[in-house]
Amino acid sequence: MYNIAVLPGDGIGVEIVPEAIKALKAVAEKFGHEFKFEEALIGGAAYDAVGHPLPPETLEICKKSDAVLLGAIGGPQYDELPVHLRPEIGALLPLRKELALFSNLRPCILFPGLLQASTIKEEVIQGVDIMVIRELTGGLYFGDKYREKTLDGGEKATDILTYSTDEIERIVRFAYEVARKRRKKLCSVDKANVLESSRLWRETVSVLEKEYPDVETIHMYVDNCSMQLIRDPRQFDVIVTENMFGDILTDEASMLTGSIGMLPSASIGGEVGLYEPSHGSAPDIAGQNKANPLATILSAAMLLRYSFNMDKEAEVIEQAVTRVLEEGYRTGDLLSCSDSGGKEIKVLGTREMGDVIVEKIMLL
Repeated sequence: MYNIAVLPGDGIGVEIVPEAIKALKAVAEKFGHEFKFEEALIGGAAYDAVGHPLPPETLEICKKSDAVLLGAIGGPQYDELPVHLRPEIGALLPLRKELALFSNLRPCILFPGLLQASTIKEEVIQGVDIMVIRELTGGLYFGDKYREKTLDGGEKATDILTYSTDEIERIVRFAYEVARKRRKKLCSVDKANVLESSRLWRETVSVLEKEYPDVETIHMYVDNCSMQLIRDPRQFDVIVTENMFGDILTDEASMLTGSIGMLPSASIGGEVGLYEPSHGSAPDIAGQNKANPLATILSAAMLLRYSFNMDKEAEVIEQAVTRVLEEGYRTGDLLSCSDSGGKEIKVLGTREMGDVIVEKIMLL
């Protein structure tokens, strides 16, 4: 019996999470596993119900589970709340902290069936397979924040960016181990020409790289990395970087895959891993059966691989996604560009895409 905490959250979260659960149930049936799902409130839905975006009951359910599957949180209706009650700050950040999730893995893989779906030229993106590893519990997001009145009647806002050697070593060692299992190339991203925290980051990586002579290490400024991801993404294998840089770069990298709706993520480091799509709650399409559930389904595959050590089961989900895309099934977000490729395109809603994935899982 594996216990999975389920946090649908807000917006399209309540639509995409059930599709990932369908995929997990199909895997359980196919391989003889038993998954128990326990749902809890988080984000705006929790605030609306109990007045706080991360209720103690939710945190307790997460801590006693074997893994957590999260949908999406937030929405414009919560933007004017006090900072500590906003879903992203009052729920997601403390949840990561409480579960000791210091490492965020975001694979950026271009599925062959989506070669024509990206806005970037095929010859640039064909074969892209990047793993971005983002430090998740330090930096600006977790530093002290405050405002002060100025003499002219205005305000001054301050956000403190702090990293320690231990925090940097922990995430970089993890990234090196991941690189060793891939193509043995690590790109460490910083802004060492401007930021003192980045200078410590680069100095620390420069010391650690001597322990990993089998891995090619390069250093790159974040602005250059942002450009290089579009110019020549295939030069990258594993990218490791600090919290805010990783947040920005992974959204950019998502467009290499055709849509941010294709980017799963795993947040690990503690005893309980957290798995969620990289996109937001998309309130503009919520409740319309339009959301792409594939990032959430692929996050469920990462859950199987990293929390349950079920590599074969994870591969079946990934193969199902590959087959579905190769056969021309699409959600609306994957139709932004010409996508003929000689195949018939079949546009599906959220639920229908989940059904097709389940069908493929059972056939594989």
